[in-house]
Amino acid sequence: MSEPIKIAYLYEDLMNTYGDSGDVKILRYLLKERGYDTTVTNVSLGDEFNANDYDFLFFGGGQDFEQTVVAKDLQRHRETIKNYIEAGKPMLCICGGYQFLGTYYKMSDGTVINCLNILPLHTVFKADARMIGDTKFITQFGPAQAFENHSGRTYFDDKEKLKPFGTMVEGYGNNPEDGVEGMRYKNVIGSYSHGPLLKNLNIAKGIADLIVQNHQNRVANDKKVAVTA
Repeated sequence: MSEPIKIAYLYEDLMNTYGDSGDVKILRYLLKERGYDTTVTNVSLGDEFNANDYDFLFFGGGQDFEQTVVAKDLQRHRETIKNYIEAGKPMLCICGGYQFLGTYYKMSDGTVINCLNILPLHTVFKADARMIGDTKFITQFGPAQAFENHSGRTYFDDKEKLKPFGTMVEGYGNNPEDGVEGMRYKNVIGSYSHGPLLKNLNIAKGIADLIVQNHQNRVANDKKVAVTA
């Protein structure tokens, strides 16, 4: 039997709003169909974490209070997450998890929360103009439908480096002005889509392909290290 695929769920106990854990369950089902067992590790407050030990990172959304708690702990993991991302390894970030990849998010009361500053994007909260409802958008994997519920408006600070995950057909996406949903950088996807997002099996299967490829690369590298040790 092949080595299990290793998934790290960042702050599962704090960042799991609107059924985001369903994304992980769907991926595990699809990977099982392909003959792979999976293990899921909850990386939470105070835990040690090396992203390169895993084949896939998942980071869900949370409420404002939980996000402020996570923000204080998350900085410990900046370098390992950044290295994982820059190596082209797959990661899916939903809502708050997506926002955390950027430079900062500005709360409704004006408080600025520093994020990981890995990708050139930022988020501003508008509590009096919440974006909520069903969405439709077009991605590189094809059409998608989901549900959004957020006050945060996310903006790209470098539109050459970051590309939208999708083009809006219905709903708001990142913000009311840009007409796009989420972000794609290398093999990292950020999205405001709940529901969960991966009920869109075209997207789920595309991400599963990336996970399997990364898993195969990691296992091959581990074997090389073992031979030369």
